[in-house]
Amino acid sequence: MARRHEKYRHLIARCKETGAVPCAVAHPCDESSLRGAVEAGEMGLLRPVLVGPVARITELAAQCGLDIASLERVDAAHSVESAEMAVRLAREGKVELLMKGSLHTDELMAAVVRRDSGLRTGRRISHCFVMDVPEIDRVVIITDAAVNIFPTLEDKVHIVQNAIDLAVALGLQEPKVAILSAMETVNPQVPSTIEAAALCKMAERGQITGGILDGPLALDNAIDLGAARIKKIHSPVAGRADILMVPDLEAGNMLAKSLSFMADADAAGIVIGARVPIILTSRADSVETRLASCAVAALVAHARRANLKQAVAG
Repeated sequence: MARRHEKYRHLIARCKETGAVPCAVAHPCDESSLRGAVEAGEMGLLRPVLVGPVARITELAAQCGLDIASLERVDAAHSVESAEMAVRLAREGKVELLMKGSLHTDELMAAVVRRDSGLRTGRRISHCFVMDVPEIDRVVIITDAAVNIFPTLEDKVHIVQNAIDLAVALGLQEPKVAILSAMETVNPQVPSTIEAAALCKMAERGQITGGILDGPLALDNAIDLGAARIKKIHSPVAGRADILMVPDLEAGNMLAKSLSFMADADAAGIVIGARVPIILTSRADSVETRLASCAVAALVAHARRANLKQAVAG
């Protein structure tokens, strides 16, 4: 399909203009994870720091025909130590991104969320899929489909704010956020509709900033203007949503995978809310999707760097 990856290519091109960001790659001990890191480095998106058993990584690179001679390598005996070492590099300010290698996601996230030595902030850590859907003329962000299973209302405040901050880093001035449910009216018997209404009121009161919220909205009237008009929903968000906030992980995961397998979409995954963005890629990801995940994370890191400079100057 000709339009596939079009939005991703735009993000990658924009990221190339900003310069490579140092990134700790935790345990890149299979071809997919090592090749993804090397390719992102060659394209100028990242400056990979390979963290793991150096002898094994060097041997793997030779087998795969990958040149890692110029890349920094940090030795770690096994996957748990690789995760801990990568997190330590981020805590010490030596890298601005983390990337998951061939270790299990739980191993990496356990090191990230550890209270004494992890990367926690005052924000709830959450996950976003940045979706490139061929039939939609913009990137669509779905959250949270991978980290928070049954988020509370308090959790959702952080999840929405994280997604808004991500969208702004990607270049959206005032992203439109649809708080999804099964219907577009508040129903006391459907808790997600009540939470959606509460989140919108919190945005009105300045408890959530930087975006335009509306909800509850059903999926059809969140992304399709025609459906919104039929339902007589008059809203700057309805039919134009940039961010789709789902009620829980199950709904988000099914939505993202439905778009991937039934609408030929790609899903670039990133975890935010920690001290540094975390790139979560899958072995099933295409080359473009892996690179897009790196570009998205790098743009977030650049935005954080700019905000820090502004705060110091102010």
